[in-house]
Amino acid sequence: MLSERISNAVMLKREDTQPVFSFKLRGAYNKMAHLPPAALARGVIAASAGNHAQGVAMSASRLGCRAVIVMPVTTPQVKIDAVRGWGGEVVLAGDSFSDAYAHALELEKKEKLTFVHPFDDPDVIAGQGTVGMEILRQHADPIDAIFVAIGGGGLISGVGAYVKALRPDIKIIGVQTVDSDAMVRSVRAGRRVTLSDVGLFSDGTAVKQVGAETFRLVRQVVDDFVVVDTDAICAAIKDVFQETRSVLEPAGALALAGAKQYAAQNKWKNKSLVAITCGANMNFDRLRFVAERAEVGEAREAIFAVTMPEERGSFRRFCKLVGERNVTEFNYRISDADKAHVFVGVQVASPAEPTRMAANFRKHGFDTLDLTHDEMAKTHLRHMVGGRSGLASDELLYRFEFPERPGALMRFLEAMPQEWNISLFHYRNQGADYGRILVGIQVPPSDKKRYKGFLEELGYPYWNETENPAYRLFL
Repeated sequence: MLSERISNAVMLKREDTQPVFSFKLRGAYNKMAHLPPAALARGVIAASAGNHAQGVAMSASRLGCRAVIVMPVTTPQVKIDAVRGWGGEVVLAGDSFSDAYAHALELEKKEKLTFVHPFDDPDVIAGQGTVGMEILRQHADPIDAIFVAIGGGGLISGVGAYVKALRPDIKIIGVQTVDSDAMVRSVRAGRRVTLSDVGLFSDGTAVKQVGAETFRLVRQVVDDFVVVDTDAICAAIKDVFQETRSVLEPAGALALAGAKQYAAQNKWKNKSLVAITCGANMNFDRLRFVAERAEVGEAREAIFAVTMPEERGSFRRFCKLVGERNVTEFNYRISDADKAHVFVGVQVASPAEPTRMAANFRKHGFDTLDLTHDEMAKTHLRHMVGGRSGLASDELLYRFEFPERPGALMRFLEAMPQEWNISLFHYRNQGADYGRILVGIQVPPSDKKRYKGFLEELGYPYWNETENPAYRLFL
């Protein structure tokens, strides 16, 4: 179905069906099988967001050795439980892979364990490269491109090295998320770049700095890159479910999201594309977020802010313009005697349709903002009821993200000076590994400098939404 929809033959390399539900078993076992007996007897240690951890734990159970796994506190519970199920000793430390990695290095020295790196190790990279070997063995027909998700770079380094040695005509294309694109930035800069923050939705690829060896190999064997957003990943998860009835984790669907986007951007037709579905360790609670955002990611839902006269018949006139399309959302609260501001969600058939619809609404006298790609509108505004308030003087509107763990929200509230009044607050658990809040804070002009200091001390990623046109209209 997907091949027909994008006019290219799409094949999935199903690494999500491995015993540990990801490709990571390959590299972990290859590394551990090559360790000297004395090193194996002392035990191994690894740092991982989850999938490498399961590969190390399963390999240790087969080889009969101790395995200590350091994982970020943001790791989905399903991955933590799986590691323990294989007999691994789990230690939770830090918010990202890089934080867990630093703690693992400390434990390595303290307990004299052997470190099994998730990506920056020749034996690990070679193990992951067997994915490329199998692709060429299992598909004899011509392949135009292989799309590979990139976190630290182990999988694409191994696959690229193997494929380019035998079939240099096949393009190797790396896929990263817009908020965890360390490899793309590093290649462009000509040196390894360290990100200050990484997005946590695709936790399996949330790496602040890529490996030295993987960076070297990627520059040799990767032809191009594509960067995708969260909505595109959610759409790819839905695509795989509809095709196979399997549910991928976000990192597992990353390659397919990239293949779809790259083919569209380059206007590819009748190409043969392979996407490596590299993992399926999905937290069940996250599915509600995926389902909600998949429609936008597939360009099947458009979101608009529409201003119409506060008079009888206006809504009917507007609905006639919507036509036969399905209205997915309609939020409205009376707040003005002359004008009504309406939040509308509409099903669409193509990415170009929202622009045409907005132009048509304006042509018929309805001022319209296209909010389809507005993060605040999609995450918060659509769930809120309210309107403008004459009491909200000196209000600043900020959006924050923080690791979803006990105490994170309280940390935010306790860090804020008590004399500043919270005039708006929206939080909704999305079932993801990070929480999102939208906060209106009344800060006197004389306190602006102090407020900037508060933002920096807090340490959470933040976005100033005070000038967001959707906020101006509705709140």
